[in-house]
Amino acid sequence: MARIMAVKESLGKALKDDSKPWTKIFAMGESKTGIDRLYIFLGSVGLLALYLVLGVGQQLVCNIIGFVYPAYCSMKALESSQKGDDTKWLTYWVVFAVFTIIEFFADYIVCWFPVYWLFKCLFYVWLMAPIEYNGSVILYHRFIRPKFLKYQPELDNMAAKAREAALKATSDALLNPKRD
Repeated sequence: MARIMAVKESLGKALKDDSKPWTKIFAMGESKTGIDRLYIFLGSVGLLALYLVLGVGQQLVCNIIGFVYPAYCSMKALESSQKGDDTKWLTYWVVFAVFTIIEFFADYIVCWFPVYWLFKCLFYVWLMAPIEYNGSVILYHRFIRPKFLKYQPELDNMAAKAREAALKATSDALLNPKRD
């Protein structure tokens, strides 16, 4: 019960943080309805979850959640002088890219499950959660980074060969154009 109260308090605090863009929206909803903004937020999350299971266009909604907010935060990070926020969002995008590639092959199977878009959306939220060890940090350090470090020399070699082949093909095409 103490854990639930701590989460409730943390959410309430975040919903009243004036530096966040959503604060004004929930404040306006609270003033117009008389319902605490925490309950408005929880109701909105519940409706979104229901929509992701039963609605139309769930893929678009899910991808907007997984892309728009992280893109906005990434742009803000690029404009800031801090390195930590750049690393946080680069880590998110690396995990996002790996997941997108894996999902491409699994999409034909999992998209038939009615709760797929809800779980995918929850996965995106876990990846970008505003905590120190969110999903992107955990997945990157446990799975992606070890594989990258193991195969990096081979990948660098393949990239160098591909670059050389592309330069040669471009050079050949520019120096020896075929005339029909």
